[in-house]
Amino acid sequence: MKLTSHQNMKIFILLLLSSHFASSVKHSLKYIFTASSGLPDFPEFVAAAVVDDNLVVYCDSSKKIIELKHDWVKKVLEDDPAQLEEYNWGCFVREPIFFKATINSLMQRFNQSGGVHILQRVNGCEWDDETGEVIGFSQYGYDGEDFISIDLKTETWIALKPQAVITKLRWDADKARMKSIQNYLTVIHPERLKKFLYYGRSFLLRTELPSVSLLQKTPSSPVSCHATGFYPHRASLVWRKDEEELHEEVDHGEILPNHDGTFQMSVDLNLSSVTPENWTRYYCVFQLYGVEEDIITKLEKDRIRTNWVKPSDMTVLVTAAVVVLALALILIGAAGFIVYKKKKAIRPPSSPDNSTEFSERVNPET
Repeated sequence: MKLTSHQNMKIFILLLLSSHFASSVKHSLKYIFTASSGLPDFPEFVAAAVVDDNLVVYCDSSKKIIELKHDWVKKVLEDDPAQLEEYNWGCFVREPIFFKATINSLMQRFNQSGGVHILQRVNGCEWDDETGEVIGFSQYGYDGEDFISIDLKTETWIALKPQAVITKLRWDADKARMKSIQNYLTVIHPERLKKFLYYGRSFLLRTELPSVSLLQKTPSSPVSCHATGFYPHRASLVWRKDEEELHEEVDHGEILPNHDGTFQMSVDLNLSSVTPENWTRYYCVFQLYGVEEDIITKLEKDRIRTNWVKPSDMTVLVTAAVVVLALALILIGAAGFIVYKKKKAIRPPSSPDNSTEFSERVNPET
């Protein structure tokens, strides 16, 4: 489904006005398909639509469900009913059959008789909101390794495994299929991406700054600068000494997603060669692309959070714990003695009749 020039202009203007980013930003739309074999407790086929690393649509062929992860996704599909039709056809009919047949074929090529196997495909595009440049991509992976990918410039497929050469030759010869895929990757997918960004702008184009903390396990461990709760994921976190960014004695972590749709990252600084008097020359800098002000955190001891306890403090804690335990045992013993005395004081005197009756109830035959 193609947008009219009026709709394209409307979406472009609204994106421009609602965008928080001052510089050029590349947005992405990915369709991720995953098929499995040999996993009884795992669905044979699932698919997902992901915009800027945010899950927006999910489908499970075994449960016959399509989940829209946000309310605004409904508006996207109402505006583009052909997309919803493709989800139903692709998730429950065409793609599961294609992927199952492909796995069986690949197992033969790789001389595999059984076991667990995973086949994935990632289709989609990247769109630069300033230049308008579109980059389409399509790639397959088998058992965790790249298998074959498309080259739109040459309109051919690239075999990334020897076993993929047969597939490459067959797909290269199908020119009509190549033209169809090219149209999807460079025309249809970018149009859909713009619609997702338009209807989901309050969520997808928002800006959230993180909380930044300095963490350290022990006094000899590196100091980790940890930023969490930021959005979007286009961000950087570095250590600087004075005005110079550090590259040695620094370990950068990956950007990871949080459960609420925001992101987190960390960067460690090894302080083994840094003297205490030079600590104040070091600081951690968080930058969120499009936001002018950086978050700067100076390396100061009182800012570092740690679970480490000094040996002297540990001795005090252990002593206190022993004292508390001893008092508790004394109180429990005293309470037990008092209860025992009370029961002894109110116990009725025994009599031969009572004793005989109890014996008869327990041992009626004696």
